[in-house]
This record gives sequence, C-alpha cells and structure tokens, in this order.
Amino acid sequence: MASISSQPPTASRLDIILAMSPTFEYWQQQTIDKPLFPDVEWNKPERRDQAGRLGIIGGNKLGFIAAAESYQTALDTGVGQVKVVVPDVLRRTIPASMTDVLFGQSNPSGGLAKGAITELRTLANWSAPLLLAGDPGRKSEPAALYESFILDTDKPLVLTRDSIDLVRSNPSLIVDRKDTLIVASFAQTQKLFQAIYYPKILTFNMQLAQLVEALHKFTITYHCTIVTYHQEHLIIAQDGEVVTQEWADTMSIWRGRTATRAASYWIWHSNKALQAVAASLIV
Repeated sequence: MASISSQPPTASRLDIILAMSPTFEYWQQQTIDKPLFPDVEWNKPERRDQAGRLGIIGGNKLGFIAAAESYQTALDTGVGQVKVVVPDVLRRTIPASMTDVLFGQSNPSGGLAKGAITELRTLANWSAPLLLAGDPGRKSEPAALYESFILDTDKPLVLTRDSIDLVRSNPSLIVDRKDTLIVASFAQTQKLFQAIYYPKILTFNMQLAQLVEALHKFTITYHCTIVTYHQEHLIIAQDGEVVTQEWADTMSIWRGRTATRAASYWIWHSNKALQAVAASLIV
C-alpha cells in the first residue's frame, strides 16, 4: 500500500486517512455549506408556543454572565420559553431582560446551597432538557447539590464550562448517564478520561483522527454525548458515531453559546441528539 506521503498533493491528509481506513466509516464531516442534517433545521418550530422550554442553572454572587448569556441565546435561537435558577444573592443584580427567574437558597460563598434543590426540582418538572451553564462556584456545597440533583432527575442534561468540573470527582454521574450532553474543552475531556481510568491517553498534540477514534470507542462504552474542540474542529460523538466541523469561533464555546444552541435544538429533536447538535452548529 502506498504511503501517505506518496499520495497526489491535491488530496488532503485527512481525506487520505479516511479513504485508506475502513474503520473511519463512523466519521462524518460537516461544513457550513454542506450540513449533514438539513431536515433538522427545516423542522425547527416557527411558533414560540410550540418551540419548547429550556431550563438553565448557574451563577454565583461573583458571576452570572454565563446564565444571562445562555438565557438570551436560547431565546434568540428560537426556544419558546426559558427559565433560570440562580442563587438568591443575585436577586438585586439580575438584569431586567431576564424575566423568568427562580431564586434558590445561597450558601455563604454566594453559590447555590443544598436548599436550592427545591427550585432545581421545580425547574426539572417544567423543562427538558436542562442546561447547567456554569459559574456555580467552586465550594463543596454547590458540588454536592449538583451531584444530588443529577442523581435525582432523569431529565436530559447539558453540562458545560465549570459545571463539568464540579462533578469531576464522581465522573460516572455524567459519562454513563443516558440523555447527557457534555460540551467540554479538550482539557476537560482529557480529565474525564483520566478520572474514569479510561485506557486511552488524550494529548494536546494528537492528530484529529486519533481523537475521533478515541471518542468513537469511548461513546460505544459510555452513554453520554460529547462535544469538544481540537485542532480547529468541533467534534461530536454519540453511540460510536462522530461528526466534525471546522470551527473558528472558540469564544462561543467558552462563553456557553455553543452549548445553549445545542440544548435548544435538542428540545426539538429529543431522540436525535447527535443530529440536533450538528445542526445547531450551522450558524
């Protein structure tokens, strides 16, 4: 078999790898001009009263920008109703544009206390999926609350930013949970692999194809859906299937907009998480 370096110069290295290896049949590539699942976008609800509900959890006394931005992003994406749970210490600082807010009990550090489980359950009864948007605070009480809530609900969950870090000490809560979407940085994905002692080491210099293969095998073993970023690509993996798309807007990931759009599309296609997330990237 000819080596990669002997292939015609007009073929990209990625194209050659895919052509040479039948094991990459699970890998699909999407571009802005060629979406893989256009029917998902075409079936987007046109009426607000038919566009579903999204619940958002996040914020502490030092920061609620992620929750506020996710709130507005969800409405801009087309979600019918959006409701947010934040610590009650923020009662006087939440902007007027956030009109549907539940205030949960705060702990002394300004994050959500264990007593906020009542508001989280109320939100779970109202919404599906639920977005854990980040900025929960790094104390043990918010971590215990999040773990308790994840165990308590069977609703679809989307975790992103530091909400992932909050439950990293008990990673099986999210990686082996059905209807769970994890929108993570590469470093967070790497740490999840390490935390569950998965027998594959992720490195920052690994090739995209190597990460695709690792996520393919990982999501055959574990039930979660993972979205992560590596080598200027967003990678989505679920049940062994992988979709990649070139991605330059890294700030949309770190600020939570990518996770919010994914959660919004998942509302409309609850049984097609991979397809919904891929369609949400076409902006």
